[in-house]
Amino acid sequence: MSACWFILVAAMWGATNPFIKRGSRGIENIRENGKVRQFLMELKFLICNWKYIVPFVINQSGSVLYYLTLASAELSLAVPITNSLTFLFTILSGWCLGDKIRHWETYVGMLLVLAGVALCVSDKM
Repeated sequence: MSACWFILVAAMWGATNPFIKRGSRGIENIRENGKVRQFLMELKFLICNWKYIVPFVINQSGSVLYYLTLASAELSLAVPITNSLTFLFTILSGWCLGDKIRHWETYVGMLLVLAGVALCVSDKM
């Protein structure tokens, strides 16, 4: 059952990554004098930008769920599922947003990730 929670966490982390990246566009154009002022203006830009803050909150909610689920799960199952599937969900959500998958190796990698996760889960059940 905990495997389902880790898949949900991976989906929350991975699906929000492309949105966070897109939401932060424009931060590189902020120019201020002094490092502290630069940091504060960049922070203000991100906090006031709903295209960044909404996926960020969902992403961090996934982190809270991960932390809560770790209390009753095996690390040997949690880490491979969440880390590898986060990669998969990031690629798929980016693809849904119009990003191109440029190399056939990416498809092979996704299949290998799924096979590896399936082996980890089946071994623990």
